[in-house]
Amino acid sequence: MSTEREQALAALREWSVPGRRADLAAAAWRAGATVVAIAEAARAKSRQTIYDDLKSRGIDPRRDRPKETDMTISPVTIEGITGIDAVEDSEVTDAALRRILTENPGMSQAEQRERFAAEFKRLAEVEDAVRWYNALRPGLLEEQVAREERDRALHLVEVRWEALADPNSKGSWLHGHQAYVRAVDDARIALDMWEERATAVVKSPGAAALIADGNGEYHGTYRRIIDAGNPILHVPDIDPATVAGQLRANLDQAHEYRQRQAAQTLGLAAAQN
Repeated sequence: MSTEREQALAALREWSVPGRRADLAAAAWRAGATVVAIAEAARAKSRQTIYDDLKSRGIDPRRDRPKETDMTISPVTIEGITGIDAVEDSEVTDAALRRILTENPGMSQAEQRERFAAEFKRLAEVEDAVRWYNALRPGLLEEQVAREERDRALHLVEVRWEALADPNSKGSWLHGHQAYVRAVDDARIALDMWEERATAVVKSPGAAALIADGNGEYHGTYRRIIDAGNPILHVPDIDPATVAGQLRANLDQAHEYRQRQAAQTLGLAAAQN
């Protein structure tokens, strides 16, 4: 863990001045901490509390990324083209076209037009492929992070529920049940976040043109990107809405059943009193 992030989380654990939590949560987020880590450090009752704190400071955790995530990926460059800065990419293209003239001073105008058209088309394809790769790669990282958050949140629901049946637990059953209910709410939020990011990846131009169309016009540039030591990108072959819908249905069905069980327990406790 980075020193800056550790210090930010340590400060958050010790916060006591009213109104300071949102500032500290924002500072921890910008230092690279996740919503889960921030919620735990602040001893927040729900992750939604942290989402609200971050939004009050102009941060949308569903769209923005912590600093650490931004810094882990450097844009790929092919022939000086990144697909990120249109002005710089245009300058690279102009320079390539000028080289055609300087290296072939005896060309006729018809030859120049033909060479210019071919080179312009080739560089435009390079720019498209690199731009889509540079957009898709961080999108896949966001999907992976959101998927891990989703799985952790769903697992925590099971942990919280099992804790209620622990005969060695020294805590209040009601407090334990409230922790379970909060975990269910957090899992729903995590599912929404994952579905949003997975959908953005699956429907992105990069997923369609750069990955799925392996034999298409961008395949040559994609091969050059991989040969340069960059990772092969694997787009999830799923319908995020279908997967998220099934996970929500499973979560809601289990929660409904458990609520009936909890009601029986509370009914017995009330009868004994």
